[in-house]
Amino acid sequence: MGKLKIDLGFSLKRLDLVVKGLVNTQFLGGYKSVFKGTGLEFADYRLYNPGNDDASLIDWKASKRVNQIMVKEFMEERNLQIIFLVDVSSQMLTGSAKKLKAEYIAEFVASLGRSVLTSGDSVGLVLFSNKIVKYVPPESGMKQFYSLTESLTNISNYGGFSDLDNVIDFVFKNANEGSLVILVSDFIYGLKSDRNLKLASRKFDFISAVVRDPLDMKIPEGMGEIVLEDPYSGSTLLVDPKRIKKEYSKAGVSDLNKIEKLMKKSGADFLFLQTDKPFIKELVSFFKKREGEWR
Repeated sequence: MGKLKIDLGFSLKRLDLVVKGLVNTQFLGGYKSVFKGTGLEFADYRLYNPGNDDASLIDWKASKRVNQIMVKEFMEERNLQIIFLVDVSSQMLTGSAKKLKAEYIAEFVASLGRSVLTSGDSVGLVLFSNKIVKYVPPESGMKQFYSLTESLTNISNYGGFSDLDNVIDFVFKNANEGSLVILVSDFIYGLKSDRNLKLASRKFDFISAVVRDPLDMKIPEGMGEIVLEDPYSGSTLLVDPKRIKKEYSKAGVSDLNKIEKLMKKSGADFLFLQTDKPFIKELVSFFKKREGEWR
């Protein structure tokens, strides 16, 4: 049984430090507060303690009413349940960077999943291509982490083409309302309809993580004639990179913009990752943006 090569050491260490850091900042108790409908719920007001309290918790309107500096107190609302929908179609085994798309995605999912599990929450996994390849129902505990990594690194799980509509329909029918759902794909095949996405975005906190290889976005310098393949029909075309370089890059950017607009229109969030760049920085920036939008 073939295995993908993934190195979680650096990613896990960095993400653990990030999560610990968030606990002591404006994130109101950690990563949970950046997920809609989960994590922390307003409970009451109390006097501000300059030595212990985060100043971002001060409610200035309430403070003005009572002529004292007051902060909001929060209580745990419920445990977070996160479900990763991971594209394992054949194009995930391609790449021009150090890591294949599949390897990069495996590290991203395993690292974030482990941090969630370490915090006592539940993680589930759906591997999909043009069919549902494997479903690992949400569970807590570190045993679940090994189930995740085993599934993500097993090459026999990869192949076929990507059907995003099918996996969104699957999770809509099988996951609990209010779950955090993260769809991870290169979105090369795209969605046939936005109907299921809109429905899923109402039922879940829905994030679309678009993972692209640099070659998906632009043609490198110094390449000779290349063969391009239509992901839908499978037809190929031999081209001179110099003649299509600008159009190729424009098409890549245009495609991303269309995906982002579709996500916003449907009520889902959009995260872009590229396999030649560490995902930690992008992930933290994304979390901070979400937290800022909901404050």
